[in-house]
Amino acid sequence: MTNVTAKKVLMVLTSHDQLGDTGNKTGFWIEEFAAPYFVFKDAGFDITLASPAGGQPPIDPSSELADFQTDDTRRFDNDKDAQAHLATTLVLSDVNADDYDGVFYPGGHGPLWDLTDNSNSIELIEQFIQQNKPVAAVCHASAALLNVKNSDGSYLVKDKAVTGFSNTEEDAVQLTDVVPFLLEDELQKRDADYQKVADWHAFSVQDGLVITGQNPASSSLTAQKLASYINA
Repeated sequence: MTNVTAKKVLMVLTSHDQLGDTGNKTGFWIEEFAAPYFVFKDAGFDITLASPAGGQPPIDPSSELADFQTDDTRRFDNDKDAQAHLATTLVLSDVNADDYDGVFYPGGHGPLWDLTDNSNSIELIEQFIQQNKPVAAVCHASAALLNVKNSDGSYLVKDKAVTGFSNTEEDAVQLTDVVPFLLEDELQKRDADYQKVADWHAFSVQDGLVITGQNPASSSLTAQKLASYINA
């Protein structure tokens, strides 16, 4: 039986699985889902998962390589309930901000393609902000904030301290010429106060209702900030 007093958090994942025209697969980065998922689960939150297409979202195969496994990914690999939950995400257009206390966007390269311009996602984030509820994103998922606007028509990220996958990190994974745009550049074009630390180090920044993390190492930290805000 669901605890009726439990805080409710929505996690929005990508449905995009093609890495540009390379012929390689992409999707969401498993650690950036697993770490936040268990932060929320351990906090006693009621978690809802959604994606543009619904159903099982694509896991970036690179994120399943041995080098990138963490305690959280191993926990996910041993959690049949969590795996079943992930396989049955709701269709994004069917979810409503009214039903949740906050939203979290896991990264991976997929969101660059299908969440940046997704009208359902943009409207959803705008509703969360209008309802004074926090919005969090990590790594490439900060792209989901790019085209979100405030009620006065200005960009949500304008003058806000935000972070996301850096140009030097994109260069390090040799995908600068594959991605549709460089996230750091695009955030700066929106006049965001883009911040970062050294490549691959954990970094998360909160500015009002907007919480962002730089890279996979930042996913747990970003989720903890969201959980703390929801519980405050």
